[in-house]
Amino acid sequence: MKSIAISILGALALTSTASAAAKKDIVDTAVAAGSFKTLAAALQAGGLVDTLKGDGPFTVFAPTDAAFAKLPKGTVESLLKPGNKDKLIDILTYHVVAGKVPAKKAVKLDTATALNKKTIKLEVKGKALFLNSAQVTKADIKCSNGIIHVIDAVLLPPAAKKVGQHSADDVMMVAIHKGVKLFNNGHHGACADVYEQVAQSALRMNDKTICAQDRKVLMTALKMSTKSHCDTTRAWTMRRALNRVMVSSN
Repeated sequence: MKSIAISILGALALTSTASAAAKKDIVDTAVAAGSFKTLAAALQAGGLVDTLKGDGPFTVFAPTDAAFAKLPKGTVESLLKPGNKDKLIDILTYHVVAGKVPAKKAVKLDTATALNKKTIKLEVKGKALFLNSAQVTKADIKCSNGIIHVIDAVLLPPAAKKVGQHSADDVMMVAIHKGVKLFNNGHHGACADVYEQVAQSALRMNDKTICAQDRKVLMTALKMSTKSHCDTTRAWTMRRALNRVMVSSN
């Protein structure tokens, strides 16, 4: 596997512009490249620009404009409509992984969990790294808050499974477990993002799964977290809310 990793890294070697890109955040780097106009527009429509300009770190698998053009005619235009914002966010967050995952690490993984909690399959074929059916065409574009890997197709997340009566606690436990690791490694912003996302997911569940009082707790915490400019405060605000909901449900 080590020799394969070296081959991929060699095949995807970047030019000296990588060091310059490292001074910019993920969004600014993508915009400056000029070949991610559709992605930039989608991030704006999905309200994710500020997230990806945050501390991170994030690993973004970025589809080029040509990759978006492969989608059926009218798909992009439909996704950019306000009424499809939730679906757009689901797709965009399926292209982002918390933390830095350089190519040398990615080639050793079988799967990765995206920000939307769905699984991406990773596989090495020949000297190329594939995510589901999308190929990484350029790797390790270093940014001030993470890494970009360029892919030649848009990743479409698998359909969400129906949520059961007790699944809210399970989802929160997974989020807390992941958040603790991020927080302890100093990634307080990414930790807060994970907690916010699971709270938002819980609020989309039916009323029988999350009671009215717990909904109020989560909504209040999300409102406070959104207004806070301190990632540590955001993380603890959301963590306390999740803990309170889990205690209440049990």
